[in-house]
This record gives sequence, C-alpha cells and structure tokens, in this order.
Amino acid sequence: MSKVLALFVLLGCLSMPAIAVDVLKELSAADGFNISLFAKKVDNPRQLAVSKKGIVYVGTRKAGNVYALIDHNSDGVADKKIVIAKDLNMPSGLAIKDGDLFVAEVERIIRFKDIDKHLKKPNYDVVYDQFPVDRHHGWKFIRFSPTGELIVPVGVPCNICAENERYGRIFSLNVDTKEIKTIARGVRNSVGFDYHPGTQAFWFSDNGRDMMGDDIPPCEINRVSEEGEHFGFPYIHGGSILDPEYGKAKNITDYKAPALALEAHVAPLGVHFYKSKQFPVNYHQQLFVAEHGSWNRSKKSGYKVAVATIEQGRVIKYTPFITGFMKNEETLGRPVAFAELADGSLLISDDYANVIYRVSYKKN
Repeated sequence: MSKVLALFVLLGCLSMPAIAVDVLKELSAADGFNISLFAKKVDNPRQLAVSKKGIVYVGTRKAGNVYALIDHNSDGVADKKIVIAKDLNMPSGLAIKDGDLFVAEVERIIRFKDIDKHLKKPNYDVVYDQFPVDRHHGWKFIRFSPTGELIVPVGVPCNICAENERYGRIFSLNVDTKEIKTIARGVRNSVGFDYHPGTQAFWFSDNGRDMMGDDIPPCEINRVSEEGEHFGFPYIHGGSILDPEYGKAKNITDYKAPALALEAHVAPLGVHFYKSKQFPVNYHQQLFVAEHGSWNRSKKSGYKVAVATIEQGRVIKYTPFITGFMKNEETLGRPVAFAELADGSLLISDDYANVIYRVSYKKN
C-alpha cells in the first residue's frame, strides 16, 4: 500500500463514528438497568417496528434502506440482517398493521404485505403518494392510531417560514379510503409520537427553530387535547417566545403551550410510552424521549435518553435515563427511536454509532 493510500485510509478511520463497543462502555443507565447491543453495523438506523414473530424492522434516512433483523435463538442479539428494500427516498419511518409493513418515504407511503413471510426481495404497493417532495424535514416517523389510522407528520421545508397548510402538521391517513385529516397544526418538525396506553392521549416531540441563539427557543414535548390544535409555529416558540419575524402582533395565549419545554436544540426525536412490565412500576406508561443532540450550539446539548413522568396528563418530572452519548464535547452516539421486544426489553436505535441497543432491567 502506498503512503498516500495509507494516509487516506487512516483519515477515513479517524472520521468514522466511534466503534459500537467503545460507545457502549461510555453509556450509563439508571440504576438496575443493563445496556447491551442488539445489533451493530446497521447503517443509519432510525425508526423501529417489531412484528408478532419478533422480527425487528429498521428504517433509515441517509442509507435509503429498510432492514429486517432476526434473533433466531432469542438471546437478545440479532444474528441475521436482511436488506428488504434499498434505494428508497429517506425511508425513515415504518409501522406494522395486520402483518403488513408500511414504510414512509418523503412523498409517499408504501406497503409490504405479509412481510414476515416475504423477506427476500418483497414487492410493495403504493398506499399514498400526495405528500410534498421537499427533503428538508421531509423524512417521517409514522405510527398507527388506536383506531387504525396511520399518523404521518409533514415538517416545514425550512428553518423558519410562513405557514402553509401542506406543511407543519401532523396528519391522520385512512390507508383504505385515503381520507386525510389534520391532528395538529403549527408543528415545525415532529419525528416522534405515541398514544398514552391508558388515556389514548396523543403526545409528540417537536424540534425548535435555529438561529435565535444557544439557549432559545426550547424544543418541545406536546399533548393534543383537541383535534386540529395549533402549537405555535412559526409565530410562537416554546409556548412563550414570539418569533422575531413571524410573531409580530400575535397573542401567545392563542396557541397551545407545550406539555414540556426542553432545552434549546436538544432535538427530541422518538418518544415512546413504555407498555410492558419488565421495568419497575415507576416506568410503566411513562414517556421515554430520545434527545438526538444539538448540531449548531456553541456547547452541545441533548445526547441522552430521558423519561417524562406523567400524572393526570401533566409532566411532573423529567429525568435522565441513559447518558454518555457525548464525552468532552465529542459525539459518540445519537439516540433516535424506540421499540419493545416481547420480553419487555427496550430497543433504541442510534444513527451515529450505527447500532441498536437493548435495555433490560436486572432484577435483584
């Protein structure tokens, strides 16, 4: 190997994300919990969905692939990875209904029927293809509602821009009739939401705008009380800050305030209500939040998994659950989204370290 080639190889290695095992050594979870690797070398994993057979499906943003991960011997480690689709347009979001895998690209929703039985080069049909084609905030997180509609967000194609009814909203799509309704308005870029398993209330994350400084505006965790509520963007940020351009002559009280105002730029992505019983009771039906981490703050913020404790529809506490994704301002990992396995353990995707973690509780 020539010296020049060797130098390029070295530089390439230095620029790669940290090795998964090294990241794992730096992570620290709440007392009693263990973090292991469910899968590594998964290029750019984003949203996760688990079938009834326990196959874990993985969406991606930059990679353009959809993966199936299989743990044949049920030891908590995936031992087979299958690329079931590739060259898609940022297929970040996916969800399973009646055995069919639904995948969200930027402009459309596609469906792989009876996916567990057709893992090798499965065919798909187009369910809906009328979403905007803008790639800026165009990647999606999707989930089926308790009543069977597919929930699909459409982020705004900008940092800050005028309101447009095609963007900045969370929609409900009937995958059979193609009827589409608005659940929430004034949403800059939601990349995570879930329904409370007890009350069925709809909660979602929203990423605050940039270029207003290190400490404002807050990112948000929101709760929908009435269908079609307006959560402020582009006029109000964090329930209390008027936008310098679009907030003139606006009244803060005309817009729904967040259930929880987070630090600025922490980039909350996946949110997930824990529905199983393996974890201690104080985690049951509580909201896990993946803070993906800032990209343009002078001192980084986020880079953790936290838990919002909710009582009677209100957040009463917000506590770190997993830390260590950043060390001395160096990014080691970036948590994205959650899914539960049948044994009650919690999967967390990391699109920087290219791994999927498995979190389990160590009973005394």
